[in-house]
Amino acid sequence: GKRVAIWGYGREGRAALWALRRRVPELPLTLFCSEAEVSSVRGELTIPTPPCAAQPARIEIISEPPNAAMLSAFDTVIKSPGISAYRAEILEARRNGTRFSSGTALWFAENPDARVIAVTGTKGKSTTTALIAHLLRGLGRSVALAGNIGMPLLDLLDPPQQPDWWVIELSSFQTRDAGPIEVGVINNLFDEHLDWHGNRERYTDDKLALADVARTLIVNGEQHELLARTAQHRRRVVFGASAGWHVGDAFVACGKESIVALGDVQLPGKHNAKNVCAALAAIDAAGEDAHAAARHIASFRPLPHRLQTLGERDGITWIDDSIATTPQATLQALATVADRAVTVLVGGVDRGVDWQPFVECVCARPPQAIITLGANGPRIAALLREFGFGAPLQEATTLHAAMECARAVTPIGGVILLSPGAPSFDQFRDYAERGRRFAELAGFDPEAIGQIEGLGIL
Repeated sequence: GKRVAIWGYGREGRAALWALRRRVPELPLTLFCSEAEVSSVRGELTIPTPPCAAQPARIEIISEPPNAAMLSAFDTVIKSPGISAYRAEILEARRNGTRFSSGTALWFAENPDARVIAVTGTKGKSTTTALIAHLLRGLGRSVALAGNIGMPLLDLLDPPQQPDWWVIELSSFQTRDAGPIEVGVINNLFDEHLDWHGNRERYTDDKLALADVARTLIVNGEQHELLARTAQHRRRVVFGASAGWHVGDAFVACGKESIVALGDVQLPGKHNAKNVCAALAAIDAAGEDAHAAARHIASFRPLPHRLQTLGERDGITWIDDSIATTPQATLQALATVADRAVTVLVGGVDRGVDWQPFVECVCARPPQAIITLGANGPRIAALLREFGFGAPLQEATTLHAAMECARAVTPIGGVILLSPGAPSFDQFRDYAERGRRFAELAGFDPEAIGQIEGLGIL
Protein backbone atom coordinates (compact mmCIF):
# COMPACT_ATOMS: atom_id res chain seq x y z
CA GLY A 1 0.00 0.00 0.00
CA LYS A 2 3.00 2.33 -0.15
CA ARG A 3 4.34 4.42 -3.00
CA VAL A 4 7.80 2.97 -3.58
CA ALA A 5 10.69 3.91 -5.86
CA ILE A 6 14.08 2.37 -6.51
CA TRP A 7 16.89 4.79 -7.32
CA GLY A 8 19.82 3.30 -9.23
CA TYR A 9 20.15 0.16 -11.32
CA GLY A 10 23.62 -1.07 -10.53
CA ARG A 11 24.21 -4.34 -8.75
CA GLU A 12 22.38 -3.28 -5.58
CA GLY A 13 19.47 -1.59 -7.38
CA ARG A 14 18.92 -4.64 -9.56
CA ALA A 15 18.90 -6.91 -6.50
CA ALA A 16 16.38 -4.65 -4.74
CA LEU A 17 14.05 -4.62 -7.75
CA TRP A 18 14.00 -8.40 -8.05
CA ALA A 19 13.59 -8.90 -4.32
CA LEU A 20 10.50 -6.67 -4.31
CA ARG A 21 9.07 -8.45 -7.34
CA ARG A 22 9.45 -11.73 -5.47
CA ARG A 23 8.05 -10.50 -2.17
CA VAL A 24 5.32 -8.11 -3.32
CA PRO A 25 4.72 -8.63 -7.06
CA GLU A 26 1.47 -6.67 -6.86
CA LEU A 27 3.28 -3.50 -5.70
CA PRO A 28 3.63 -0.80 -8.40
CA LEU A 29 7.20 0.48 -8.56
CA THR A 30 9.06 3.42 -10.04
CA LEU A 31 12.67 2.98 -11.10
CA PHE A 32 15.02 5.93 -11.50
CA CYS A 33 17.99 4.91 -13.65
CA SER A 34 20.31 6.34 -16.27
CA GLU A 35 19.42 6.61 -19.93
CA ALA A 36 22.09 4.00 -20.71
CA GLU A 37 20.40 1.50 -18.38
CA VAL A 38 16.87 1.76 -19.76
CA SER A 39 17.20 -0.87 -22.50
CA SER A 40 18.87 -3.27 -20.07
CA VAL A 41 16.07 -2.79 -17.56
CA ARG A 42 13.33 -3.39 -20.11
CA GLY A 43 15.02 -6.52 -21.38
CA GLU A 44 15.44 -7.95 -17.89
CA LEU A 45 11.84 -7.18 -16.92
CA THR A 46 10.67 -9.72 -19.51
CA ILE A 47 12.25 -12.49 -17.42
CA PRO A 48 9.66 -14.22 -15.16
CA THR A 49 10.04 -13.65 -11.44
CA PRO A 50 10.09 -16.82 -9.33
CA PRO A 51 7.62 -17.60 -7.93
CA CYS A 52 5.73 -16.03 -10.82
CA ALA A 53 2.82 -13.78 -10.06
CA ALA A 54 -0.13 -14.06 -12.37
CA GLN A 55 0.21 -10.42 -13.35
CA PRO A 56 3.13 -8.48 -11.82
CA ALA A 57 2.42 -4.83 -11.20
CA ARG A 58 3.63 -2.20 -13.63
CA ILE A 59 7.10 -0.67 -13.24
CA GLU A 60 7.51 2.91 -14.37
CA ILE A 61 11.02 3.68 -15.64
CA ILE A 62 12.29 7.27 -15.39
CA SER A 63 15.65 8.01 -16.99
CA GLU A 64 16.32 11.41 -15.46
CA PRO A 65 17.84 12.18 -12.05
CA PRO A 66 15.06 12.79 -9.54
CA ASN A 67 14.77 16.15 -7.83
CA ALA A 68 13.38 16.76 -4.35
CA ALA A 69 9.79 17.13 -5.58
CA MET A 70 9.95 13.84 -7.49
CA LEU A 71 11.40 12.02 -4.48
CA SER A 72 8.85 13.57 -2.15
CA ALA A 73 6.07 11.90 -4.11
CA PHE A 74 7.05 8.52 -2.60
CA ASP A 75 6.62 7.01 0.85
CA THR A 76 9.82 5.02 0.49
CA VAL A 77 12.81 5.30 -1.84
CA ILE A 78 15.28 2.42 -1.92
CA LYS A 79 18.49 4.00 -3.12
CA SER A 80 21.73 2.46 -4.30
CA PRO A 81 24.71 2.86 -1.93
CA GLY A 82 26.71 5.04 -4.31
CA ILE A 83 24.10 7.82 -4.11
CA SER A 84 25.12 10.05 -1.21
CA ALA A 85 22.65 10.24 1.65
CA TYR A 86 23.66 13.88 2.12
CA ARG A 87 22.53 15.20 -1.27
CA ALA A 88 20.32 18.26 -1.01
CA GLU A 89 17.36 16.64 -2.79
CA ILE A 90 17.42 13.70 -0.37
CA LEU A 91 17.57 15.91 2.70
CA GLU A 92 14.62 17.96 1.44
CA ALA A 93 12.59 14.86 0.58
CA ARG A 94 13.28 13.49 4.08
CA ARG A 95 11.89 16.70 5.56
CA ASN A 96 8.81 16.19 3.39
CA GLY A 97 8.27 12.71 4.88
CA THR A 98 9.95 10.38 2.38
CA ARG A 99 11.78 7.49 3.98
CA PHE A 100 15.03 6.33 2.37
CA SER A 101 16.07 2.72 2.65
CA SER A 102 18.52 0.33 1.01
CA GLY A 103 19.05 -3.29 0.10
CA THR A 104 21.21 -3.66 3.20
CA ALA A 105 18.47 -2.33 5.47
CA LEU A 106 15.84 -4.56 3.86
CA TRP A 107 17.98 -7.68 4.29
CA PHE A 108 18.74 -7.00 7.96
CA ALA A 109 15.06 -6.30 8.66
CA GLU A 110 14.15 -9.68 7.15
CA ASN A 111 16.93 -11.55 8.97
CA PRO A 112 16.94 -10.38 12.60
CA ASP A 113 18.20 -13.74 13.88
CA ALA A 114 21.05 -14.23 11.40
CA ARG A 115 24.50 -14.73 12.92
CA VAL A 116 26.49 -11.97 11.25
CA ILE A 117 30.16 -11.03 11.17
CA ALA A 118 30.38 -7.65 9.42
CA VAL A 119 33.60 -6.00 8.25
CA THR A 120 34.26 -2.39 7.33
CA GLY A 121 37.29 -0.10 7.12
CA THR A 122 38.96 2.06 4.52
CA LYS A 123 41.31 -0.61 3.20
CA GLY A 124 41.54 -4.39 3.48
CA LYS A 125 37.90 -5.04 4.21
CA SER A 126 37.30 -7.31 1.20
CA THR A 127 40.37 -9.43 1.94
CA THR A 128 39.47 -9.65 5.63
CA THR A 129 35.85 -10.56 4.86
CA ALA A 130 36.81 -13.26 2.35
CA LEU A 131 39.47 -14.60 4.70
CA ILE A 132 37.02 -14.93 7.59
CA ALA A 133 34.63 -16.85 5.34
CA HIS A 134 37.45 -19.09 4.09
CA LEU A 135 38.68 -19.90 7.60
CA LEU A 136 35.19 -20.64 8.94
CA ARG A 137 34.56 -22.94 5.99
CA GLY A 138 37.84 -24.63 6.84
CA LEU A 139 36.31 -25.40 10.24
CA GLY A 140 33.38 -27.06 8.49
CA ARG A 141 30.91 -24.21 8.91
CA SER A 142 28.35 -23.24 6.27
CA VAL A 143 29.05 -19.59 5.44
CA ALA A 144 27.39 -16.91 3.32
CA LEU A 145 29.90 -14.46 1.84
CA ALA A 146 28.14 -11.36 0.52
CA GLY A 147 27.70 -7.60 0.68
CA ASN A 148 29.95 -4.94 -0.77
CA ILE A 149 32.47 -7.61 -1.75
CA GLY A 150 30.49 -8.40 -4.89
CA MET A 151 27.17 -10.11 -4.12
CA PRO A 152 24.26 -8.02 -2.80
CA LEU A 153 22.64 -9.43 0.31
CA LEU A 154 19.25 -9.40 -1.39
CA ASP A 155 20.57 -11.92 -3.93
CA LEU A 156 20.53 -14.36 -0.99
CA LEU A 157 17.14 -13.37 0.37
CA ASP A 158 15.58 -16.84 0.58
CA PRO A 159 18.30 -19.46 1.02
CA PRO A 160 17.09 -23.07 1.11
CA GLN A 161 18.92 -23.43 4.43
CA GLN A 162 20.29 -20.78 6.77
CA PRO A 163 24.10 -20.84 6.93
CA ASP A 164 25.92 -21.03 10.23
CA TRP A 165 27.41 -17.57 9.62
CA TRP A 166 26.81 -14.59 7.39
CA VAL A 167 30.12 -12.87 6.68
CA ILE A 168 29.35 -9.47 5.18
CA GLU A 169 31.47 -6.63 3.86
CA LEU A 170 29.99 -3.16 4.40
CA SER A 171 31.16 0.06 2.79
CA SER A 172 30.90 3.40 4.57
CA PHE A 173 27.75 3.93 2.47
CA GLN A 174 26.09 0.91 4.12
CA THR A 175 27.13 0.83 7.77
CA ARG A 176 24.23 2.94 9.04
CA ASP A 177 21.76 0.46 7.50
CA ALA A 178 23.16 -2.64 9.24
CA GLY A 179 22.42 -4.49 12.44
CA PRO A 180 22.22 -6.13 14.79
CA ILE A 181 25.42 -8.14 14.29
CA GLU A 182 27.36 -10.60 16.43
CA VAL A 183 30.83 -9.36 15.52
CA GLY A 184 31.81 -6.10 13.85
CA VAL A 185 35.30 -5.46 12.49
CA ILE A 186 36.74 -2.01 11.74
CA ASN A 187 40.08 -2.58 10.02
CA ASN A 188 41.31 1.00 9.78
CA LEU A 189 40.29 4.56 8.96
CA PHE A 190 41.92 6.79 6.34
CA ASP A 191 40.45 9.62 4.27
CA GLU A 192 38.23 8.34 1.47
CA HIS A 193 34.83 9.01 -0.13
CA LEU A 194 34.87 12.58 1.13
CA ASP A 195 32.73 13.63 -1.84
CA TRP A 196 29.97 11.22 -0.67
CA HIS A 197 30.18 12.02 3.05
CA GLY A 198 30.98 15.70 2.72
CA ASN A 199 33.90 15.78 5.17
CA ARG A 200 36.21 13.50 7.12
CA GLU A 201 34.26 13.83 10.37
CA ARG A 202 31.09 12.56 8.77
CA TYR A 203 32.97 9.76 7.02
CA THR A 204 34.41 8.63 10.36
CA ASP A 205 31.03 8.86 12.07
CA ASP A 206 29.39 6.78 9.36
CA LYS A 207 32.07 4.09 9.56
CA LEU A 208 31.83 3.96 13.34
CA ALA A 209 28.07 3.47 13.16
CA LEU A 210 28.95 -0.22 12.94
CA ALA A 211 30.06 -0.07 16.58
CA ASP A 212 26.52 0.85 17.66
CA VAL A 213 25.04 -2.43 16.37
CA ALA A 214 27.91 -4.84 17.06
CA ARG A 215 27.68 -7.12 20.10
CA THR A 216 31.47 -7.52 19.95
CA LEU A 217 33.66 -4.96 18.19
CA ILE A 218 37.10 -5.72 16.71
CA VAL A 219 39.31 -2.66 16.12
CA ASN A 220 42.85 -1.93 14.95
CA GLY A 221 45.05 -1.20 17.96
CA GLU A 222 47.55 0.75 15.86
CA GLN A 223 45.06 3.52 15.09
CA HIS A 224 44.81 5.90 18.02
CA GLU A 225 41.72 7.72 16.79
CA LEU A 226 39.88 4.45 16.31
CA LEU A 227 40.84 3.31 19.81
CA ALA A 228 39.74 6.60 21.35
CA ARG A 229 36.40 6.69 19.52
CA THR A 230 35.49 3.10 20.50
CA ALA A 231 36.83 3.10 24.07
CA GLN A 232 33.36 2.93 25.61
CA HIS A 233 32.17 -0.08 23.62
CA ARG A 234 30.93 -2.76 26.02
CA ARG A 235 32.79 -5.63 24.31
CA ARG A 236 35.78 -4.32 22.40
CA VAL A 237 38.63 -6.53 21.22
CA VAL A 238 41.86 -4.99 19.89
CA PHE A 239 44.08 -6.58 17.27
CA GLY A 240 47.55 -5.31 16.39
CA ALA A 241 48.55 -5.07 20.06
CA SER A 242 50.93 -7.52 21.76
CA ALA A 243 48.29 -8.89 24.13
CA GLY A 244 46.09 -10.13 21.28
CA TRP A 245 46.46 -11.08 17.63
CA HIS A 246 49.38 -9.16 16.16
CA VAL A 247 52.22 -9.34 13.63
CA GLY A 248 55.58 -10.35 15.08
CA ASP A 249 58.98 -10.47 13.41
CA ALA A 250 58.27 -13.66 11.47
CA PHE A 251 54.88 -14.84 12.67
CA VAL A 252 51.27 -13.90 13.17
CA ALA A 253 51.04 -14.30 16.91
CA CYS A 254 48.41 -14.37 19.63
CA GLY A 255 49.88 -12.93 22.79
CA LYS A 256 53.23 -14.64 23.27
CA GLU A 257 52.33 -17.62 21.08
CA SER A 258 53.51 -17.73 17.45
CA ILE A 259 50.70 -19.16 15.33
CA VAL A 260 51.33 -18.70 11.59
CA ALA A 261 54.66 -18.14 9.87
CA LEU A 262 54.50 -15.06 7.65
CA GLY A 263 56.06 -17.14 4.90
CA ASP A 264 52.93 -19.31 4.88
CA VAL A 265 50.67 -16.31 4.22
CA GLN A 266 49.99 -15.97 0.49
CA LEU A 267 49.05 -12.30 0.87
CA PRO A 268 51.86 -9.80 0.21
CA GLY A 269 52.78 -7.03 2.61
CA LYS A 270 52.61 -6.37 6.34
CA HIS A 271 49.22 -4.69 5.93
CA ASN A 272 47.82 -8.04 4.76
CA ALA A 273 49.35 -9.80 7.77
CA LYS A 274 47.34 -7.32 9.85
CA ASN A 275 44.23 -8.34 7.91
CA VAL A 276 44.98 -11.92 8.97
CA CYS A 277 45.08 -10.75 12.58
CA ALA A 278 41.73 -9.01 12.19
CA ALA A 279 40.17 -12.14 10.69
CA LEU A 280 41.47 -14.42 13.46
CA ALA A 281 40.35 -11.96 16.14
CA ALA A 282 36.86 -11.95 14.61
CA ILE A 283 36.72 -15.75 14.56
CA ASP A 284 37.83 -15.84 18.20
CA ALA A 285 35.17 -13.31 19.14
CA ALA A 286 32.53 -15.36 17.34
CA GLY A 287 33.26 -18.28 19.66
CA GLU A 288 34.97 -20.37 17.00
CA ASP A 289 38.42 -21.99 17.25
CA ALA A 290 40.75 -19.40 15.72
CA HIS A 291 43.86 -21.47 16.39
CA ALA A 292 42.41 -24.37 14.40
CA ALA A 293 41.19 -21.99 11.70
CA ALA A 294 44.70 -20.55 11.31
CA ARG A 295 45.81 -23.84 9.74
CA HIS A 296 43.77 -22.89 6.65
CA ILE A 297 45.44 -19.52 6.05
CA ALA A 298 48.00 -21.01 3.68
CA SER A 299 45.24 -22.19 1.31
CA PHE A 300 43.63 -18.75 0.98
CA ARG A 301 44.08 -17.28 -2.49
CA PRO A 302 44.47 -13.48 -2.73
CA LEU A 303 41.54 -11.59 -4.21
CA PRO A 304 41.86 -10.10 -7.70
CA HIS A 305 43.06 -6.51 -8.20
CA ARG A 306 44.71 -6.45 -4.76
CA LEU A 307 48.47 -6.49 -5.28
CA GLN A 308 47.84 -9.28 -7.77
CA THR A 309 50.94 -10.30 -9.69
CA LEU A 310 49.71 -10.92 -13.22
CA GLY A 311 53.02 -12.28 -14.50
CA GLU A 312 55.95 -11.22 -16.64
CA ARG A 313 55.92 -9.76 -20.15
CA ASP A 314 59.07 -8.66 -22.01
CA GLY A 315 61.13 -8.89 -18.85
CA ILE A 316 58.78 -6.67 -16.80
CA THR A 317 56.57 -7.86 -13.92
CA TRP A 318 53.03 -6.47 -13.94
CA ILE A 319 51.12 -6.00 -10.68
CA ASP A 320 47.44 -5.04 -10.49
CA ASP A 321 46.46 -3.13 -7.35
CA SER A 322 43.47 -1.37 -8.88
CA ILE A 323 41.57 -1.67 -5.58
CA ALA A 324 43.94 0.99 -4.14
CA THR A 325 41.69 4.05 -4.00
CA THR A 326 43.57 6.04 -1.34
CA PRO A 327 47.14 7.39 -1.34
CA GLN A 328 47.78 5.41 1.87
CA ALA A 329 46.96 2.18 0.02
CA THR A 330 49.42 3.10 -2.73
CA LEU A 331 52.17 3.63 -0.16
CA GLN A 332 51.44 0.19 1.28
CA ALA A 333 51.66 -1.31 -2.21
CA LEU A 334 55.00 0.40 -2.86
CA ALA A 335 56.35 -0.99 0.42
CA THR A 336 55.81 -4.54 -0.85
CA VAL A 337 58.10 -3.94 -3.87
CA ALA A 338 60.56 -1.56 -2.27
CA ASP A 339 63.51 -3.71 -3.36
CA ARG A 340 62.54 -3.57 -7.06
CA ALA A 341 62.78 -0.93 -9.78
CA VAL A 342 59.08 -0.04 -9.79
CA THR A 343 57.11 2.36 -11.95
CA VAL A 344 53.81 3.19 -10.28
CA LEU A 345 50.67 4.48 -12.03
CA VAL A 346 48.63 6.84 -9.85
CA GLY A 347 45.53 8.99 -10.33
CA GLY A 348 41.82 8.82 -11.05
CA VAL A 349 38.76 10.60 -9.68
CA ASP A 350 39.57 13.65 -7.57
CA ARG A 351 37.68 13.26 -4.29
CA GLY A 352 39.44 16.03 -2.44
CA VAL A 353 41.83 13.70 -0.58
CA ASP A 354 45.10 15.22 0.64
CA TRP A 355 48.00 13.80 -1.39
CA GLN A 356 50.76 15.67 0.46
CA PRO A 357 51.63 12.79 2.87
CA PHE A 358 52.02 10.49 -0.16
CA VAL A 359 54.19 13.03 -1.97
CA GLU A 360 56.42 13.54 1.07
CA CYS A 361 56.94 9.77 1.39
CA VAL A 362 57.80 9.15 -2.27
CA CYS A 363 60.10 12.17 -2.39
CA ALA A 364 62.01 10.71 0.58
CA ARG A 365 62.05 7.19 -0.91
CA PRO A 366 61.38 7.56 -4.63
CA PRO A 367 60.30 4.63 -6.79
CA GLN A 368 61.88 4.09 -10.22
CA ALA A 369 59.26 6.40 -11.79
CA ILE A 370 55.73 7.76 -11.31
CA ILE A 371 53.18 8.12 -14.10
CA THR A 372 50.09 10.16 -13.28
CA LEU A 373 46.75 9.77 -15.04
CA GLY A 374 43.08 10.56 -14.71
CA ALA A 375 41.20 13.58 -13.44
CA ASN A 376 43.49 14.29 -10.49
CA GLY A 377 46.71 13.32 -12.29
CA PRO A 378 47.75 16.95 -12.99
CA ARG A 379 47.22 17.92 -9.34
CA ILE A 380 49.36 14.99 -8.13
CA ALA A 381 52.10 15.75 -10.68
CA ALA A 382 52.16 19.43 -9.72
CA LEU A 383 52.50 18.55 -6.04
CA LEU A 384 55.34 16.12 -6.79
CA ARG A 385 57.22 18.81 -8.70
CA GLU A 386 56.58 21.33 -5.94
CA PHE A 387 58.20 19.00 -3.40
CA GLY A 388 61.15 18.23 -5.67
CA PHE A 389 60.45 14.63 -6.71
CA GLY A 390 63.78 13.41 -8.06
CA ALA A 391 62.85 10.41 -10.22
CA PRO A 392 61.24 10.31 -13.67
CA LEU A 393 57.73 11.78 -13.63
CA GLN A 394 55.35 11.77 -16.59
CA GLU A 395 51.73 12.76 -17.06
CA ALA A 396 49.16 10.84 -19.11
CA THR A 397 45.44 11.15 -19.54
CA THR A 398 44.27 7.57 -20.10
CA LEU A 399 45.35 4.23 -18.67
CA HIS A 400 46.55 3.12 -22.11
CA ALA A 401 48.77 6.20 -22.46
CA ALA A 402 50.09 5.79 -18.92
CA MET A 403 51.07 2.19 -19.61
CA GLU A 404 52.94 3.22 -22.76
CA CYS A 405 54.88 5.77 -20.72
CA ALA A 406 55.59 3.13 -18.07
CA ARG A 407 56.93 0.67 -20.63
CA ALA A 408 59.32 3.31 -21.93
CA VAL A 409 60.90 4.11 -18.55
CA THR A 410 60.87 0.73 -16.76
CA PRO A 411 64.06 -1.36 -17.08
CA ILE A 412 64.21 -5.09 -17.73
CA GLY A 413 63.65 -6.85 -14.42
CA GLY A 414 61.53 -3.98 -13.13
CA VAL A 415 57.90 -3.74 -12.09
CA ILE A 416 54.94 -1.79 -13.46
CA LEU A 417 52.45 -1.33 -10.62
CA LEU A 418 48.90 -0.07 -11.07
CA SER A 419 48.07 1.34 -7.64
CA PRO A 420 46.10 4.49 -8.44
CA GLY A 421 45.29 5.79 -4.96
CA ALA A 422 42.02 7.11 -6.39
CA PRO A 423 38.69 5.77 -7.64
CA SER A 424 38.16 4.84 -11.28
CA PHE A 425 34.84 6.47 -12.14
CA ASP A 426 36.34 9.12 -14.40
CA GLN A 427 37.17 6.42 -16.98
CA PHE A 428 35.79 3.07 -15.77
CA ARG A 429 32.68 1.63 -14.20
CA ASP A 430 34.62 0.45 -11.14
CA TYR A 431 38.07 -0.63 -9.95
CA ALA A 432 37.52 -4.16 -11.31
CA GLU A 433 36.96 -2.91 -14.86
CA ARG A 434 40.09 -0.75 -14.51
CA GLY A 435 42.07 -3.78 -13.35
CA ARG A 436 40.80 -5.97 -16.18
CA ARG A 437 41.76 -3.30 -18.72
CA PHE A 438 45.23 -3.05 -17.18
CA ALA A 439 45.63 -6.82 -17.50
CA GLU A 440 44.42 -6.80 -21.09
CA LEU A 441 46.77 -3.97 -22.12
CA ALA A 442 49.66 -5.76 -20.41
CA GLY A 443 48.96 -8.90 -22.45
CA PHE A 444 47.10 -11.09 -19.95
CA ASP A 445 43.64 -12.67 -20.06
CA PRO A 446 41.45 -10.33 -17.98
CA GLU A 447 38.77 -12.95 -17.37
CA ALA A 448 41.27 -15.47 -16.00
CA ILE A 449 42.44 -13.17 -13.20
CA GLY A 450 39.35 -11.21 -12.22
CA GLN A 451 36.98 -13.48 -10.31
CA ILE A 452 36.35 -13.44 -6.55
CA GLU A 453 35.96 -17.03 -5.36
CA GLY A 454 33.55 -18.21 -2.71
CA LEU A 455 30.72 -15.69 -3.03
CA GLY A 456 27.32 -16.92 -1.90
CA ILE A 457 26.55 -19.77 0.49
CA LEU A 458 29.03 -22.63 0.74
